[in-house]
Amino acid sequence: MRPRCSKIASTSHSSCSAISAQTSFVKFGVTTKGNSFSVDTDGGLIFDVDKSNGDITSLQYNGITVAAQSQPLTQYFVLRPNDPTIYMGTYITGEIDPGELRWLARLRRSAVPNGWHGTAAVLDGCTAFEGKDTFKCPNGETRCKMCTSDRFIDDQVHGVTGNNVAIWMIMPGVAYETSSGGPFMRDINSQSGDDQELYWYMNSGHVRTEPWRFGLMGPYAIRFTTGAKPSSDLDTSFFESLSIKGYVPSSKRGAVSGTATGVAQGFQTVLHWYNNAAQYWTTARAGGQYTSPQMKPGTYTMKMYRNEFPVAQDSVVVTAGGNTTKNIASTESNPSVIWRIGNFDGQPFELKNGDKIERMHPSGVRMGPWGGSYTVGKSSPKDFPMALFAKQSGVATVTFNLTANQASTETVLRIGTTLSFKGGRPDPGAPKLIDSRGVTRGAYRGYGEVYSWKIPAGTLRAGTNTLTIGVYGSGDATWLSANYIVDAVELQGPSGADTPK
Repeated sequence: MRPRCSKIASTSHSSCSAISAQTSFVKFGVTTKGNSFSVDTDGGLIFDVDKSNGDITSLQYNGITVAAQSQPLTQYFVLRPNDPTIYMGTYITGEIDPGELRWLARLRRSAVPNGWHGTAAVLDGCTAFEGKDTFKCPNGETRCKMCTSDRFIDDQVHGVTGNNVAIWMIMPGVAYETSSGGPFMRDINSQSGDDQELYWYMNSGHVRTEPWRFGLMGPYAIRFTTGAKPSSDLDTSFFESLSIKGYVPSSKRGAVSGTATGVAQGFQTVLHWYNNAAQYWTTARAGGQYTSPQMKPGTYTMKMYRNEFPVAQDSVVVTAGGNTTKNIASTESNPSVIWRIGNFDGQPFELKNGDKIERMHPSGVRMGPWGGSYTVGKSSPKDFPMALFAKQSGVATVTFNLTANQASTETVLRIGTTLSFKGGRPDPGAPKLIDSRGVTRGAYRGYGEVYSWKIPAGTLRAGTNTLTIGVYGSGDATWLSANYIVDAVELQGPSGADTPK
């Protein structure tokens, strides 16, 4: 990633000023060193910036060299006295070739050997077996840098650590406003190979569900500590005094607040606002009250989710300096259900292998067997596979009993999915295509199609019935065959005292 433009600025408390190449400081500030600017934060952090392209070519913290080689940076670097933090902003006007916009720091692994999420992307002794990014190790465990990812709504701070040094990416909520993908998007955070790689992905093609947004990405920061994880409460108000293209101060923003209702206890209520220019999110507090982040003015689609399953949608207008009141309630129907496997919450975690899929490949030795048989009234959700593959792992079967009353009534079979690969689905109707590997790289969230079938009265029998669920689609052999991830499965129909348990 090469910068379209670069600026180095210093800040002193509330005042900020640009520093030219001719300015020299004893401690805090910028000096010229050949073809580079040398920047001293006077907080233990010293780094060099290449004049020609904006790359940071050297990083030292308290005398420890942490940069392995030149790593690409974009645009704006802002420093404050006595603060070992590089504050940044990335401004884009179009898509970046080859389709990724990211901050990537390649660091000395001997200085910071510990990556994010433990061994999820530690490549020592491992060999690539799927593409160039998925590895199998001698002990049968799998590794992938995508498996270090966290949902954007949860990912405000992540980092890599070592002895007396730790390096942290800090992405306050506003940092994501010009990214794409929404609150549940996930992307690479680290990889531990010859170098220690620390990432923040602003836009990419990894399970991409919407077009890129353009403008300022940020502010965001990289902070150096002796080990402690910093707070996500990053004060970037001083950006208002800097000439940073695309920056919108708080005085030119507005907010939305109100009450969100209809999500059952035990599930998270997530609010999401988006249009072509920006995206924001928050969660409701006890009682359903919520307040949005400070937003750019405009008209937004507003969605409410039960965890990650959409249950309501509306629109709202945000004005500069205004606080719009907007209440929202679930519009989801509540039919009678004979049986249900899992929860319609947009997540597969309660199903078989769902607790592992974010951090490992489905072929890894730590995974349980795939496919499965589920008996209503006897089995638990952990007996039903969270994913089904056209050419691997078998099908899922559900055995259930019906009363005479239920068998003589029209029922509805409903299968919720969270992600499809190569058109994999439980129905001949093809889902919207996402041109990206998903479940084999730890991803579980896509467009989230829900399939329903009306079953005429008399089709099912009184007594024992068996449902077999497979995959329409083909594709490559084994794990890269057509597949989909299951959210939940239910049979709607009359229930009551006569329903078998």
